[in-house]
Amino acid sequence: MHEALLGNGAIRHTSRKYSKGSYLFREGDPIRGIYLVKSGKVQIGKVTPEGRELTLKICGVDQMVGEITVFSGPSKYRLDAKAVEDTECLKITIEDLEEALQRDQELAMAFMRWTGMDQQKTQTKFRDLLLHGKKGALYSTLIRLSNSYGVSHPEGVLIDMVLTNQELANFCGMTREVVNRMLSDLKKDGVVSMKDGKLVIHQIPRLKDEINCEECPIYLCKID
Repeated sequence: MHEALLGNGAIRHTSRKYSKGSYLFREGDPIRGIYLVKSGKVQIGKVTPEGRELTLKICGVDQMVGEITVFSGPSKYRLDAKAVEDTECLKITIEDLEEALQRDQELAMAFMRWTGMDQQKTQTKFRDLLLHGKKGALYSTLIRLSNSYGVSHPEGVLIDMVLTNQELANFCGMTREVVNRMLSDLKKDGVVSMKDGKLVIHQIPRLKDEINCEECPIYLCKID
């Protein structure tokens, strides 16, 4: 998508850097445009009225941020976008995006495919949560993390990203205490372990069996 949007000067954009912990935008901010991650990672999430944080996804290099709300009607962002490490983004205003999509049919089709794929990812995530409850939420999150950030490890798949149990709970919409208990059980069963502060999954097939995994294409079963 990066090449489709920016290749050969296809669309105007500006570059901006964000330090870890700073926000690209907050829920309720006026919509100004979309962002394309050039380096770093951006967390997309929402804080519930009760104060609980829910993380919907993490966008990495070449991922778009804010595209879902641009043409959906409301004039304000409905989610938060926070840099979880030092990040550089390319910002494209709504006006420039609309002008480019009207001018370039191939670009418009690529944009539609991209947003459609993102919607499918969200649907499969909520399917796992609704069908299998807390277990589905955690197990499917671990599988998606392995597909997005997993690297080969002598004992299985290493999720090459440091996540606290609270951050993992935010992905699942659960409390940290519940995730602590479930991870403890998985460790006792030899399904997962910790190496230098990172999760290693030893038995991905076990996780898939527990949630009746439908073996969706990898591009749908990712956290980004």
